[in-house]
Amino acid sequence: MVEPDFEKGGGLVPVIVQDRKTKDVLMLAYMNRESWMKTLETGRATYWSRSRNALWEKGETSGHYQIVHEVFIDCDNDTVLIMVEQLGGAACHEGYASCFYRRLSGTQVQIVGERLFDPGDVYR
Repeated sequence: MVEPDFEKGGGLVPVIVQDRKTKDVLMLAYMNRESWMKTLETGRATYWSRSRNALWEKGETSGHYQIVHEVFIDCDNDTVLIMVEQLGGAACHEGYASCFYRRLSGTQVQIVGERLFDPGDVYR
């Protein structure tokens, strides 16, 4: 089986997460070999949280799980793209469908996404 080259990035590879229907980029995360294997085993996206220094199954707190439908590895074996079904509609912990809900326009920031939930109600 082909798998990412975790050694290139010091044990981690970046993961681009894309909605399988809309093709919107939802987020960027990181995986180590353990989270890679767990994702393949369970079919639910599991990442390595650099801030918590621990495995993190997307949705374990919010209930907004990511069901993995397709997995791609780039030509250098050092980046992963996963196509997911985003349960709950929001991938972002700020309550937006995508973590990329802000657009820079010159020196101004525009909010281009719609907030789907209040983070204070979900993350207590």
